[in-house]
Amino acid sequence: MKRLFDIVVSIVILLCILPFGILLSIWIALESAGGVFYKQERIGKNGVPFYLFKFRSMRKDADKQGRLTIGMKDNRITKSGQFIRKYKLDEFPQFLNVLKGEMSIVGPRPEVKEYVDLYTPEQAKVLEVKPGITDYASLEYFDENRILGESDDPQKTYVEEVMPAKLRLNMKYIAKPTLATDVKIMWSTFKKIIS
Repeated sequence: MKRLFDIVVSIVILLCILPFGILLSIWIALESAGGVFYKQERIGKNGVPFYLFKFRSMRKDADKQGRLTIGMKDNRITKSGQFIRKYKLDEFPQFLNVLKGEMSIVGPRPEVKEYVDLYTPEQAKVLEVKPGITDYASLEYFDENRILGESDDPQKTYVEEVMPAKLRLNMKYIAKPTLATDVKIMWSTFKKIIS
């Protein structure tokens, strides 16, 4: 049921945003070299890696300077990137990951391997379910970039404070993953973006 829900909702959302997505793609392509989409290897269900898609919001090869984005004033972020990050529009291509079966709409956000390698055995239980586009942690840490941007040591703050807190929220979700919960999280995410 969850898989059918994911497919139907993803198709509807992708069709609805297609015209706006084309305009965003043109803006991104004209502003800087590097292509419209950005893909990054993340760790999915059962520890299987996959490539997560996003609209590119940073300059080409920006991830070579670090994987964490340090606030909206990070000089690697393009002008179009600032806009799409503010409204979470960079995340929309992940509905393609959902259609491919690599992700669900709601589920723990997938991490890069270097952070997954730091998981405790208990935290690693989040890898027993498909990762998602949004979840409790996405709502709680909607302004994560700002938090890291204000830190003297963003890497340390993420690893020691933010990531463990997000994983606790992930565990809350996987303890009772129902369709009703998914709809509630999706609606809360939509309200958060609009507000």
